[in-house]
Formats: sequence, structure tokens, C-alpha cells
Amino acid sequence: MNGTLNKVMLIGHLGEDVKMHYFDGGNCIGRFQLATNEVYINKTTNEKITSTEWHNLVVKNKAAEICEKYLSKGDKIYVEGRIKSRQWQAEDGSVKFTSEIQVTEFTFLSTKKESESNKQIPSSVLEKNTNFDPQKNDLPENDLPF
Repeated sequence: MNGTLNKVMLIGHLGEDVKMHYFDGGNCIGRFQLATNEVYINKTTNEKITSTEWHNLVVKNKAAEICEKYLSKGDKIYVEGRIKSRQWQAEDGSVKFTSEIQVTEFTFLSTKKESESNKQIPSSVLEKNTNFDPQKNDLPENDLPF
């Protein structure tokens, strides 16, 4: 294979509300953490173990505004994006590093704001290009997902 690929797909829960940052010229970004869990059974103790991984997500401009409007801590979301590493110099002179997921597409799977207000989020806001509804499990009988 000659090319390269930098693609991430995650389903998880927001660990915090979306934090917005606005810039001159009208652009903005939203930042939030997403928790994904791995659950397994310890074979020696038969204990159920849950391991949580935290991911730093970044959304830009209109997507950030949509996330801020509809998402809050605890909501479940599907995201696609790419890993981006960056570094900066802190006030104390030390060099800091971080890795983030730059979100390119997302689908809200459950939101507290939707259930609290008892009204639906417009489908045009929820997702762009998938017809599969995980709640309905609407795959045709003969269509294998792999």
C-alpha cells in the first residue's frame, strides 16, 4: 500500500460540557473529552474490570456550535476524525505535548437535552451520511455487517 491513513472512529460518553473558544474573524473551536470503556473479566478472580480511556476531541466552527448547543456531560456520541499531535511552550518555559482527535463527522446517539425537553433534535443536525439507526437495528436479514 503506497498511501497512509489517519482515521479514528469512537463511540463514547462526554466527560464534560463542550468548551468553546472564539477567535478574531468569527472562527471558533469546541473542545471536550470523550470516555470509551473496555469491559473484561479477570480470569483468575472472575471480577468484572472496566478500563476507561479518555480522548481529547476538537470540533471547528459550525460543528462546534452544534455540539455546544445539543451536547452535555454524559451524552453518547459517535465521532470520526483524525489524530493530531501538537506542542506548545507553557508559561514556566516547559514544552507541553498533546494528542487530539480532530472531529470531521459526528452523530448524536443520546442527549440529555433531548430527553429533558422531550423534543427531537432535527435529523439534519444529528448526522450527515448514515442511514443505519442502532436503536432499530435495521440491517436487512441477509446483509452481513462485515
